[in-house]
Amino acid sequence: MTEEVFLSPKKKGKIAVFISGRGSNFRAIHDSILAGKMNCEIALVFSNKEDAPGLKTAQDRDLETLFLDPKAYSSREDYEKEIIKELRKRDVDLICLAGYMKILGPSLCREFKNAIINIHPALLPSFPGLHVQKKAIDWGVRYSGATVHFVSEDVDMGPIIVQEVVPVIQDDTEETLSDRILKEEHKIYSEAVRLYFNGRLEVRGRRVYIK
Repeated sequence: MTEEVFLSPKKKGKIAVFISGRGSNFRAIHDSILAGKMNCEIALVFSNKEDAPGLKTAQDRDLETLFLDPKAYSSREDYEKEIIKELRKRDVDLICLAGYMKILGPSLCREFKNAIINIHPALLPSFPGLHVQKKAIDWGVRYSGATVHFVSEDVDMGPIIVQEVVPVIQDDTEETLSDRILKEEHKIYSEAVRLYFNGRLEVRGRRVYIK
């Protein structure tokens, strides 16, 4: 059986950033675009939370925003069908999850296969899920970090694109470790998007090769 291979596009792409909160990684991505470091533009900033502070930030930056209330739809599938329709209207090439606190369903994952990436504040596959900085401290690990990965139907289990290591200091708290990891997140998320639209990411099975 031939192994399925995906090669990211070399083009000026359009991205949709999904947020549920303040959107600090969204700001870092947009700052990199404005600085001319990435071959893409933000076509939409989307949220499942009407009061997400990141939506106001996006509006202040003259970016298009959209809020859709999950409670207004009878099922997750119907909700995601509406999201897909809005993304296709804007010719979105890549979805960037940036603090989007809602698990994606199969329909969105399949529609945008190899075109959704996420940032996670740990060195996957260690510590998936939530409150991962606390877990790292509780386990006494010496190193934590951040991971940018493709999104699959299994949460935090998609192929890894970029990682950055952050040492865990002996007297770290959840907050201090989170702050240091977040600084690295801002760097590697933009790098992953840059690599994607430079046509340099090749996915073979679980592995991502940087060309």
